[in-house]
Amino acid sequence: MTDTPTGGDVRLAGISKTYGSFTAVHPLDLTVPEGSFFALLGASGCGKTTTLRMIAGLEEPTTGAVLLGDRDVTDLPPHKRPVNTVFQSYALFPHLDVHENVAFGLRRRGVKSVKRQVDEMLDLVQLGDKARHRPHQLSGGQQQRVAVARALINHPRVLLLDEPLGALDLKLRRQMQLELKRIQTEVGITFVHVTHDQEEAMTMADTVAVMNAGRVEQLGPPAALYDNPRTTFVANFLGTSNLVEGRVTSAGAEVAVTAGGAALTLPADRCAAPARAGGALLVGVRPEKIALTHADDAATVPAGRNRLTGRIADTSFIGVSTQYTVDGPAGTGLQVYEQNIERDPRLVPGAEVVLHWNPAHTFGLDAAQDAEAGVETVEGAA
Repeated sequence: MTDTPTGGDVRLAGISKTYGSFTAVHPLDLTVPEGSFFALLGASGCGKTTTLRMIAGLEEPTTGAVLLGDRDVTDLPPHKRPVNTVFQSYALFPHLDVHENVAFGLRRRGVKSVKRQVDEMLDLVQLGDKARHRPHQLSGGQQQRVAVARALINHPRVLLLDEPLGALDLKLRRQMQLELKRIQTEVGITFVHVTHDQEEAMTMADTVAVMNAGRVEQLGPPAALYDNPRTTFVANFLGTSNLVEGRVTSAGAEVAVTAGGAALTLPADRCAAPARAGGALLVGVRPEKIALTHADDAATVPAGRNRLTGRIADTSFIGVSTQYTVDGPAGTGLQVYEQNIERDPRLVPGAEVVLHWNPAHTFGLDAAQDAEAGVETVEGAA
């Protein structure tokens, strides 16, 4: 690698990618802060991998520029960019042991003495005792760590990860999420990670860009995206949301809405759409924010909470929580997740209930959007 830039951030300035009449990535401006763990999250075909490949130099942008630090690398071939990529397949050399796989990049650059650097890198990924093993003797998670070590030993400014955990089973994938975050924290370089797995992105990344149809729908810290989505796609793609259409009755610091005969309120700064009296608004709340009270105990619900009434249609016990599906005047198929701490035996299908939650946990979205956007995409990407 040559001409290392002075800054480690990635900046995409108006980049786009078209294939004939198909636009894979619409003009995009994006900045990845130096030293951050950044995730491009989206379903298959949303443009996230194409964006990553343009950063790597494996795809040429149709328009725009790729900058690493203060240097324009748009016209540089991949091997001259200060980036390395870890792919889902790992692409380890089967005829070389772990030590030589990691040393490959150094030897290719003519470095004679590689043992110390390789040993340090294997210690970083906790594989020092596997140095003389061949790839086929390692687990999937160990192979993935070898691939990371092989990329990091070249001291790239940016490490690109293209669905690196996709081939692992669920338990190992969760372990490797923590392992990758530990490695990124220790080495301190910028990681740009492409994934379709919402949990994976939120577990590891400092910043997440949710992509849909070649555009970034929303960008920010995982908690901010989850708690205050700005589009129906983000609300549905990141976990599950209850979206109820209501009519705005007043708007100020708080927005008052009627939905299904119930009066609801939410903070104005949690409305992604202009709230005007008489206008429509999609009122959203996450299932785990809602408490469920049997209708016989409705009087015990504290004053000031948002509340809806309904009837339990279905229940699912999943260990840490019970998932309830509730139908009511405000909508059908409302989801409530309650931890299994003190379960009310009366909360069974057919029971009349009150759903209630803190108004501060409510968000508002543009009612002109498709309330189902992102739902089918999640199922298709699983």
